[in-house]
Amino acid sequence: MTLGQLQRQFAQAYAKLILHASEIGYEVSLGDSYRDPRVFGAHGSKKAGIYGRKRSLHKLRLAADLNLFRDGEYLQLTEDHAELGMWWETEYREFGASWGGRFNDGNHYSFAYRDMR
Repeated sequence: MTLGQLQRQFAQAYAKLILHASEIGYEVSLGDSYRDPRVFGAHGSKKAGIYGRKRSLHKLRLAADLNLFRDGEYLQLTEDHAELGMWWETEYREFGASWGGRFNDGNHYSFAYRDMR
């Protein structure tokens, strides 16, 4: 699968994540979904003084953050995302779906990418 094909799969899956969150009682807003390489450096590099990971999947458009709310209250804890994160990883296992709760970034949802060059 090419990077472009995987990006399109991720976009579809992310839309379903948002709908699923709504179905189980959450309200959502969008968080960080793309880190422009002109600002953050290309995938595999990091511009000096800029916060972020060198190999962030956000740079490849394969990761996005989702902010959860319930009754108007912003849910900030990693644990608040546990149910949704487990669903994400199970539903999209074939794409190497990962939930940021595995590394204390609860609102992060991503697909794995293996450079095929």
